[in-house]
Amino acid sequence: MARKISGRNAGSRRAASDEVRGKDVYRPSRDEVLRYIAENPDRSGKRDIAKAFALKNDDRIWLKSLLRDLQDEGLLEKSRKRLHRVGQLAHVAVLDIFGRDEEGALLARPSEQPDGPVVQIRLPRGGNGPTPGVGDRVLAKTFPIEDHIGTENEPAYTARVMKVFEKRTDTVLGIFRILADGTFRIEPVERRQPELVVDKEFQNDAKPGDLVEVEPARASRYGLPRAKVLSVLGSLTNEKAVSMIAIHAHEIPHIFPQEVIAEAEAIRPATLDGREDWRDLPLVTIDPADAKDHDDAVYAEPDTDEKNVGGVIVTVAIADVAAYVRPGTALDREALKRGNSVYFPDRVVPMLPERISNDLCSLREGVDRPALAVRMTFSAEGRKVRHSFHRIMMRSAARLAYPQAQAAVDGTPDDKTTPILETVLKPLWAAYDVLKRGRDARQPLELDLPERKILLKPDGTVDSVVVPDRLDAHKLIEEFMIQANVSAAETLENKKQKLVYRIHDGPSLAKQESLREFLQTIGLSLARGAQMRPSQFNGILERVRGEDNEQLVNEVVLRSQSQAEYNPDNIGHFGLNLRRYAHFTSPIRRYADLIVHRALIGSLGLGAGGLMPSEEARLEEIAGLISQTERRAMAAERDTVDRLIAGFLAERVDETFDARISGVTKAGLFVQLPQYGADGFIPVSSLGDDYYHFDEAARSLFGERTGKGYQLADRVQVRLVEIAPLAGAMRFEMLTEPKPLPGSKRSFHKAKGQRTRARASQPRRGPRGRR
Repeated sequence: MARKISGRNAGSRRAASDEVRGKDVYRPSRDEVLRYIAENPDRSGKRDIAKAFALKNDDRIWLKSLLRDLQDEGLLEKSRKRLHRVGQLAHVAVLDIFGRDEEGALLARPSEQPDGPVVQIRLPRGGNGPTPGVGDRVLAKTFPIEDHIGTENEPAYTARVMKVFEKRTDTVLGIFRILADGTFRIEPVERRQPELVVDKEFQNDAKPGDLVEVEPARASRYGLPRAKVLSVLGSLTNEKAVSMIAIHAHEIPHIFPQEVIAEAEAIRPATLDGREDWRDLPLVTIDPADAKDHDDAVYAEPDTDEKNVGGVIVTVAIADVAAYVRPGTALDREALKRGNSVYFPDRVVPMLPERISNDLCSLREGVDRPALAVRMTFSAEGRKVRHSFHRIMMRSAARLAYPQAQAAVDGTPDDKTTPILETVLKPLWAAYDVLKRGRDARQPLELDLPERKILLKPDGTVDSVVVPDRLDAHKLIEEFMIQANVSAAETLENKKQKLVYRIHDGPSLAKQESLREFLQTIGLSLARGAQMRPSQFNGILERVRGEDNEQLVNEVVLRSQSQAEYNPDNIGHFGLNLRRYAHFTSPIRRYADLIVHRALIGSLGLGAGGLMPSEEARLEEIAGLISQTERRAMAAERDTVDRLIAGFLAERVDETFDARISGVTKAGLFVQLPQYGADGFIPVSSLGDDYYHFDEAARSLFGERTGKGYQLADRVQVRLVEIAPLAGAMRFEMLTEPKPLPGSKRSFHKAKGQRTRARASQPRRGPRGRR
């Protein structure tokens, strides 16, 4: 086994002579650098590597060149200013333990990669720390095994468990059916589950079409397994049942334990004691019209300081959740387990009970509420000059909806906005004009991808899908919140207080190269090897604005981006083009913001409820947990929308729809119905009498004989052929003829090896899942 290299022993070796410089110098080999990076995932930045091998001056320039070569060769990737081997697991990962090896050691795989590398679990010494078992899901630190042979079933990593997630109860979700012979059956939501038989005495008043939760009985030797109905969750025709499928499938906690409810109900409203009295300041909330909780309020005024002519003072007040949710309480433990609120079209699974989220911490109009406020001063150019944090008692002057506030500023105020138009609303918009100058100078990534919203009928079924207008009122609140988040991160850094950052890495080299190849197919270029900045992407987007391929380029640029996450190690936020950024403005619905509130309270001496030393020691674990719950929420929300739309369109099989190609793979095309925001699949086997090739660079499928085909973002007509509402899956048939694709012939050799034979005579497959 090769020796692990540390800063001490690597720097002490001098194995070669550099005659040009007239001194002895040791330069590590490529393999030694790769080995060090694999063995030290938490110390793999350029400075860490240079320090480990005691490289200075010209040797650091040599190291930078070597690392760039290793990245260009595809051996290394860069993430969060650290380098890691391509395909390497994240240093903190969620794992599912599936079994044991011959010596009894626990084996796991990444929960998001069922076919990913095998990980061997290290058990804690002396019984200290969490002890998992087979079937558990854990959060763990991973460490690559240096001499891993590369076989599929041999462990490639070891891992130290940080937390064991609660075990899932042994229940099944399904649809209650009555067969022609009068027997009761359960059609499971998950395809891998077999059908279940329910005896009449265990029906529990379930009716045909009900979504039910059942407990399977021990399987008998003959026939289907039996089960009993535990609870009826609702009819499948009702949206609440559809969202419950996602809640169950993604294991989202949705019922508060009784001790959490009791703790919340026992809390009394905060008092003015020790707080600054800001109740006379006319802060206002501006939210969606259907918002139930209001956790942020804003106010702005011109700066009267003669040294800051044209400047403004912006105040952002955020509900003081830390006043009520204290570390170590049942409320706090449940909030961390949930990580964030989850939003479905007709329901919210909140992070905190309604007593907290919709009452004590909701900044209601005309009601005294505790808050943590930041007062920020900006120059006329939109540059932040200073800021300060305050723990206050406030009283919202008005509860406004986005369209209502916008209409008032645009010249049509109503009874509520007329009295505050000149004193509150116009100064807010004037301040936004100032902050917008700073945003324009900063040049964050500006993607134009409208978001759709599902509107429901009174019975909970889908009425329509709309794209809400993007108003200046939305942009104003967004920019105010961004600046408040930046101020929080800056303050905590200045106080040398550890915190959880919201980080967003730049595109990996592999994604940059993929984007570069795509842009070449439409006559655009992207510099190679340069450190990418959001402004470069904005330049590309501006060049295609108003062109036929505008939507296509926006989609491809979006897919080239990394995923944002929470981490105690800061690398900045690429998309917002900010060096430091932390979530501060939504502690009602995000645990990350609550951590930042506590850090500010403790470091600034603002009273009780500060960050505890035990929490500070667990920040890496907490960041991993809430990053995972955020991804879980996004997947559940997306699955619910897919099932809702599939159910809505279930009676429209054989109808024709306008669609747009939203994904291209060698297996076929994913298409989206813009009117509904729904995705479906067209198998390559149904595209026509030609041999189709997948051109990854051009995001297209093209026929070998004709050179014609289909490309990402093409507008097409399709026919709905088959639909599976429970799975949220739809299969379509292409009606639009293929079009000439310039460059496809040139890409033929690149696509060779990915050829997929497609004949209209081939049997068609069933509905496919989403990408």
